[in-house]
Amino acid sequence: MTDVVFTFEVHQPHRLKRSMFWEGKVFKRLTKKELFDYYFDNEGDREIFKRAARKCYFPSNQILLDLIDRYHHDRKPVKVAFSLSGVFLEQCEMFDKDLLETFKQLAKTGKVEFLNQTYYHSIASLYPDKAEFIEQIKMHRQLIQDLLGYTPNVFENTELLYNNTIAKTVEDMGYKGIYTEGIEKILGGKSPNFLYTPKGCKKIRILLRNYKLTDDIGFRFSARWWPDWPLTAEKYAHWLAGTKGEIINIFPDYETFGEHHWPETGIHNFLRHIPEKLLEYDNLKMIMPSEAVERHISAGDIDVPETEFTVSWADVARDSTGWLGNVMQWAYYTALRRLEPLAKESDDPEWLRLWRNFQTSDHLYYMFTAGGGPGEVHSYFSPYESPMDAFAVAQALLNDFESRLRSAVLTANEPFLFYTSGGKEYYTGVIAWSLYGFINAIQTIDIKALEFHMGTGDFENWIKYSLKDEELAAEIHQIATLKKKKEPLRQAIVTATKNRYKILSDKVQQATRQF
Repeated sequence: MTDVVFTFEVHQPHRLKRSMFWEGKVFKRLTKKELFDYYFDNEGDREIFKRAARKCYFPSNQILLDLIDRYHHDRKPVKVAFSLSGVFLEQCEMFDKDLLETFKQLAKTGKVEFLNQTYYHSIASLYPDKAEFIEQIKMHRQLIQDLLGYTPNVFENTELLYNNTIAKTVEDMGYKGIYTEGIEKILGGKSPNFLYTPKGCKKIRILLRNYKLTDDIGFRFSARWWPDWPLTAEKYAHWLAGTKGEIINIFPDYETFGEHHWPETGIHNFLRHIPEKLLEYDNLKMIMPSEAVERHISAGDIDVPETEFTVSWADVARDSTGWLGNVMQWAYYTALRRLEPLAKESDDPEWLRLWRNFQTSDHLYYMFTAGGGPGEVHSYFSPYESPMDAFAVAQALLNDFESRLRSAVLTANEPFLFYTSGGKEYYTGVIAWSLYGFINAIQTIDIKALEFHMGTGDFENWIKYSLKDEELAAEIHQIATLKKKKEPLRQAIVTATKNRYKILSDKVQQATRQF
């Protein structure tokens, strides 16, 4: 018996406003509440979402609901899986809650599995520090639980980005399965149609996408130049039945069914009839990803060292170059990453939300410059005239955001690293990049660290030369000269810095308020 796993990727980004940079509208005076609508093209997103919902999401969901109901009591029921990005689900709530209800109906059947991914469909898994990656996974898991009543236990990283470190991070979070692309350079002659174990892991298992059979639907279904056109459900089921292995993972974009291939091509009829034709074969059965992990044993290790390369499902190379393959992409990525400590020190959900929406992988994807077939695919999805246009807009809006964020948290030129001394100096691991972060740190840092830095004049010098605030530096100097007990010392520093922050932040808000 060969198990067939159909999984559908569903994602729509919050696209950036393309006209902002070219029309000279950046760096306008705005309140923080206005910034999301200022940076992101809600009207454009609504139009694209509504079109995709009409042509793909609604009809395809109904087909699957009908099929699941039809085969509900059959010995071989219809089962599928979805990987829904957090930003897609946000757009469901923003633009069409009825569509969200159809996904809830699918969840209630018990025949549909929902995978975990990064909430913002980001490439945070490639950051050297995995904290943001982990946080976005947790956010997405909570969203799936809240909206669909489902707790995922199989993970699919953005665009199937994968290496040993990513797999280990996901295993440590308790997941039992992870998807990636079944490409030859990691298989070493082995078949993608088996379960494998990531190198360095023990419990988690790898499900490999069969990209050839998936792309027959995703890319070639309506290609009249293709020798196997037209692709019928009968023909495709015959191919599956003749494929050797234990598990065949078919994993296309859900937009394949009505948006990438229009309804006129017969794509919905194909979706409607493929389970029927597939289940006619005694050796084929439809299951969900978690069932595949439970039923099959590992056929060996897959080794993808992070230091050598990262796998994805994008382009011919199937690596990370679709997002980090040229200097424009690296420039944007680097600028974005450097804002992480500032966004998190802000302790403000809106600043953090804005920064995370800038992380969505699509913004980098549009900057891809290679030609040929991969270039055509990137161009098909991009709303921009060129990759350079995509970079100019994204970088300008990110610079605008950075300027506002730095003003809001009162960023220093250099971060402050907290040390303590007990006969020997050692780094506490606590760091502050801004006055706001400094205030939070001094409220919880060990009192010995406060005494040490006050005694050496470090606080006073950092505030004076990095924050460029001589008035607050003078207050800190005055506190240092007073003979106070331990807790009054902390309280004196907290009071002085909080009062100063309020004065300065009020000035910033006044300066940035819309005229």
